[in-house]
Amino acid sequence: METINKTARIQFFFRPFSPDPGVQIVIFVAFLVMYLTSLSGNATIAVIVHINHSLHTPMYFFLANLAVLEIFYTSSIAPLALVNLLSMGKTPVSITGCGTQMFFFVFLGGADCVLLAVMAYDRFVAICYPLRYTLIMSWSLCVEMMVGSLVLGFLLSLPLTILIFHLPFCHNNEIYHFYCDMPAVMRLACADTHVHRTALYIISFIVLSIPLSLISVSYVFIITAILRIRSAEGRHRAFSTCSSHIIVVLLQYGCTSFIYLSPRSSYSPEMGRMVSVVYTFITPILNPLIYSMRNKELKDALRKALRKF
Repeated sequence: METINKTARIQFFFRPFSPDPGVQIVIFVAFLVMYLTSLSGNATIAVIVHINHSLHTPMYFFLANLAVLEIFYTSSIAPLALVNLLSMGKTPVSITGCGTQMFFFVFLGGADCVLLAVMAYDRFVAICYPLRYTLIMSWSLCVEMMVGSLVLGFLLSLPLTILIFHLPFCHNNEIYHFYCDMPAVMRLACADTHVHRTALYIISFIVLSIPLSLISVSYVFIITAILRIRSAEGRHRAFSTCSSHIIVVLLQYGCTSFIYLSPRSSYSPEMGRMVSVVYTFITPILNPLIYSMRNKELKDALRKALRKF
C-alpha cells in the first residue's frame, strides 16, 4: 500500500534535448512549425474531402479519417513537448497525466497502423476487382472498418497502459524522452520489468506484423494486376494511387518497428528519441504532402477550393 501511495505521488519530468537554452529554443521553434504545418495540412485534406462531393469515395473517406487521426495523434504529444522545451524540462507531469498521454498515443497510433492496412485492402479491391468495387466497398463496410480500426487501437492501448502503470516508480523520475513513451517509462520502474517488456514486444510484434503482412499480400496482388494492364497510362495511374500509400506505410512501420521491436541490448534512449521525432512530428507533415502531390483528383479539388477564396 505504501508503494502504491508513493507511486501515485510521483511526478515525471522530461530530459531536455540540450542543456543550452538557446538550442532548446531552436528545437521549440522547429517543433512548433512542424506541429502547425501538420495541423494545417491534415485539416486541409479532411475539409477538402468533406466539401468536395467528387471525393466522396471509399479511398478518400479513409484518407480523410487518416488525416483526422494524425491531427489527434500529434496533438497528444506536441503541446506537452513544446511546454517542456521552453521550461528546460522543468514542467512536471503527474503519473495520471503520463498514463493518459500514453493511452491516447498508443490508441491513435495503433488505429493508424490498422487503418493503413484497410487502405491497402481498398486499393487491392479497386485495382484487382474494379467492376465489383462499389459493390464490395459499400459505405456500411467502410464505416465498419474505420470503427474496427479505432476499436483495435483501444483494445491494444488500454491493457498495455494499465500493465505499465501498475509498476512501482521510486526516486528516478526523469524520462529520457519528450513524451511518455512505453520503453522510456518502463526504464524508470523500480521493479523487474521482464514480463512487461515481453508483453510489450509480443503485442507490438502482432500489431505491426499482421497489418504489414496484409499490406504486403495486397500489394503482391496489386502489382501483379497492374503489370497485366496493357496501356502505359493505365499502369502509371494505378501505380500513382498506390505509391503514396507505400511511402507512408514504410515511414510509419519502419520507425515504429525500430522503437518497439529492437532488442533491449541495442536500444539507445537518444536514438529512440530521435526516431520518435520522425513519426510524431515529421510523418504527420509528410502524409498530406505525399498524398496531395501524387494525387491528381486531390490536387484539382484543392485548386478549385483555393480559387473560391
